[in-house]
Amino acid sequence: MHVVIMGCGRVGSTVAHILESHDHTVAIVDQNPEAFRRLQPGFEGSTVAGVGFDRDVLIEAGIERADAFVAVSSGDNSNILAARVARETFGVDNVVARIYDPGRAEVYQRLGIPTVATVRWTADQILRRLFPEGAQTEWVDPTGTVQLAEFHISNGWIGHSADKLEGATGARVAFLTRYGEGVLPTASTVIQDGDLVHILVNTERVSYVAQVLAKDPEVEI
Repeated sequence: MHVVIMGCGRVGSTVAHILESHDHTVAIVDQNPEAFRRLQPGFEGSTVAGVGFDRDVLIEAGIERADAFVAVSSGDNSNILAARVARETFGVDNVVARIYDPGRAEVYQRLGIPTVATVRWTADQILRRLFPEGAQTEWVDPTGTVQLAEFHISNGWIGHSADKLEGATGARVAFLTRYGEGVLPTASTVIQDGDLVHILVNTERVSYVAQVLAKDPEVEI
């Protein structure tokens, strides 16, 4: 893929190097040419100094052939404007924007622009580890119908299969986080102590699924 990144801060430069290490081509845009010093020696992508939502700047960065666009500058307004230009003017489908204001992030998420609300995400993750009960929404589809959420599960589910968990809830186990790494479960994958369980569920059933998983599973006789 060819990916255009707006913002050469810590996040932008890190994403650029990760993408390049996976053999994607990268162009990174920043208003401040000094920001490109954050890129490691040997970076083979292109750098473009300019405003990330300016059409000519984006064209210079290869937006017309881009498969994805990432807006991670320090300004919410700039990120959203650039994301909308990439999507609406140049037809880039795969667009993501970093938004510091969680209220704005939720609004744009519902408009179909995937967002990462940095401060809110960090706070939520801390609270999640302190008070793991219930469900923590991680993604919502643009219509608000389906969401991916991390669910707290009762210790009674440890040793049971992901298939049994799905049968009890009517939801889909998307993946597990085990020892900090993602695991795609099969029907026979067994829930282990310490697993974080991420489930795809209809929004209207989130509370029900949380209630089911907060209790020990029914014992089969």
